[in-house]
Amino acid sequence: MKHIASVAFVLFALLFPAFSQELPKIDREFRAVWVATVDNIDFPTKKDLTIDQQKAELIAILDLAKKIRLNAVIFQVRPMTDAVYASKLEPWSEFLTGQMGKPQEFDPLTFLVAEAHKRGILVHAWFNPYRAYHPSAKTISDDHISKRRPELVRSYGKYLWLDPTEPEGRKHSVNVICDVVRRYDIDGVHFDDYFYPYPENDAAGKRIEFPDDKRWQDALTAIDPNRSQTANYATKRDDWRRANVDLFIQAVGREIKRIKPDIVYGVSPFGIWQPMPELGITGFNAYKELYADARKWLRDGTVDYLAPQLYWETARTAQSFPVLLDWWQKQNERHSFVWPGIAAYRIGSTPTFNAAEIASQIEKTRGSSETSGAIFFSQKSLRNDLGGIQNVLREQVYKTDAVIPAFAWIKTDKIAAPLATIKRTSKFVRVNWRERGKRKAFWFVVYAKGKDGWSHSVLPASVHSISLSADRKIQKVIVKSVDRLGNESN
Repeated sequence: MKHIASVAFVLFALLFPAFSQELPKIDREFRAVWVATVDNIDFPTKKDLTIDQQKAELIAILDLAKKIRLNAVIFQVRPMTDAVYASKLEPWSEFLTGQMGKPQEFDPLTFLVAEAHKRGILVHAWFNPYRAYHPSAKTISDDHISKRRPELVRSYGKYLWLDPTEPEGRKHSVNVICDVVRRYDIDGVHFDDYFYPYPENDAAGKRIEFPDDKRWQDALTAIDPNRSQTANYATKRDDWRRANVDLFIQAVGREIKRIKPDIVYGVSPFGIWQPMPELGITGFNAYKELYADARKWLRDGTVDYLAPQLYWETARTAQSFPVLLDWWQKQNERHSFVWPGIAAYRIGSTPTFNAAEIASQIEKTRGSSETSGAIFFSQKSLRNDLGGIQNVLREQVYKTDAVIPAFAWIKTDKIAAPLATIKRTSKFVRVNWRERGKRKAFWFVVYAKGKDGWSHSVLPASVHSISLSADRKIQKVIVKSVDRLGNESN
């Protein structure tokens, strides 16, 4: 009878949420790290590791993320129109196997997704949409796009680049991304700041123009067949380039949502949209030089989140972190999310850029629910514990586990609360639960009220029980489900 009464007690707490106003507020924050595979920055740490070594490195990445209470990893799956996963559309990456196109039986993305989800860590797949070859690579396979479809690829400085104005190139990249969305249980699709390449100079120091002239001449003929206009064609060419990048960004968002409506879409542009002298902001102009109108994508709702790379310290007035964060937040007219990229790799680069600066920047993001999040570049900086950043994050910044803020505008089935039961012994109060409904949980939140009031625990969905000390005099327990979009059950 004692056991039956305990069960009934918990079910009462679950079915009658009159106590909900008493529940402690859980932390909601996007806490992520970029895991770069290009040039073996983060994973794998060198080419041609054994499968066991690759697995060990991925586990170490996730275990560190869990230790410092991160809840997402941004994993680079396509560094240069190649694949750090099993693909029939692009060759295996040299950065993984040591030679482009050399196969291996182990699929790092399958493994990473499974192990991350087991730990309550989201995985966003990070694609480079246009970069076709990086100068740190040494090999090109016969099935690489530069060999199969050379008409789509341009040589630019030390790089190969898919021409952003080539519709067939755009179609190929969209197909690659959609293939990953279909075949892997990823939680998001992510791009960084590489659209048109960063400008390069030739041996004489003269800027190299990106070689899309043939496509431009074709476009110009369509715009003004007789060349009768007196308009500034240089300006029109800039707009034309941006329009082509816009077409790609829009196409990706449209197609991935068609396949998986609840997938999250994010872009991490260069931190300065355009210089803003009125705010004292100077520097590189991503709008003009990379032809990336990230402000537009935020304003028109093309992306679910934007992660501008704010890689400067507060004291650096020409690129001040809080000034830029405030500017980006003001552009967020649709009230989606702006989660800045944080330069963990710069810790120690100047006297004022230290772990305390990182902590201060994260504190500034907490000024609004729309900016409550950050992504660290990159995992190696956290792994190497630059400036003691691990302890600062775990003991000062991220003192408790967090779920992500809710993507309320992404429509999905409502998640149901789990069905919980309780058993009491002289030493423990043990709570077990099972899921209900069609929508799957990504986390469970266990609220417990004892002699010292309410407390809570955030657990991955792989966990279905918890033992609480009987010394806490537990009176009430409520278990809630939270899905991968941050939606919490009633």
